Amino acid sequence: MKALLCGVALAFTLHGAALASDQLAEVFPQGGDKFNYVLTTRTPATIKYGVILMPGGNGRMNPRMEGANIAFAGGGNFLIRSRETFAGPEFVAASTDATTTPARILAIVQDLEKRYGKIAIYVVGTSRSTESTMSLAKSLDGQVAGFVHSSSMNAISSFDPRALKSRNLIVLHRKDACRVTSPSSGASSHSKYGTELIEMDGGKSTGDDCEAFAHHGYYGIEAETVAKIEDWIQAGK
Repeated sequence: MKALLCGVALAFTLHGAALASDQLAEVFPQGGDKFNYVLTTRTPATIKYGVILMPGGNGRMNPRMEGANIAFAGGGNFLIRSRETFAGPEFVAASTDATTTPARILAIVQDLEKRYGKIAIYVVGTSRSTESTMSLAKSLDGQVAGFVHSSSMNAISSFDPRALKSRNLIVLHRKDACRVTSPSSGASSHSKYGTELIEMDGGKSTGDDCEAFAHHGYYGIEAETVAKIEDWIQAGK
């Protein structure tokens, strides 16, 4: 799904009446080509935390300007459609293509720190992009505050974060019926390794079990899911 936003897009957030806005940010990773990400903020705000959001599916957003408009793919994905909800009084959201390349994430981290100073930054993936968060949790361990793996691929069952410095959180929907993101896999990691876990329930499910508007994508409970993730982030030391 392609999201087309007129100029600087404005929308009422679920945090309150303040407006959230998108802007296109350009960064230059070490040893790589420049790329864009979508920066979403709320005004007024005192930023203490940043979340880097990566969509599932093919993982591609390709954010760009088309005339005076910001255009990107993946706007229906749970994380990308919830970016304005993530952007709260203390949070800024950075939406980007899914990647396993540490330099691309660090380029966003450095850009956020130039804008807001030293803040706690978490990398968040969902569905297929949890392959990226699981990989980055090892290659970027200690360089960001933590990683959030939502609707994780079944490989999460063998993901052991006990030796890692950065925090790790698994988020699942108890009724996720997608065969490659079974909630039992996330629960297994929690049981075996003590990985912190948030279990969601409720909402609605439409269409393909593995798509964004099923329980797999927290359809109808986006705000509650984001709130629990941010509560966990804010509880970190």
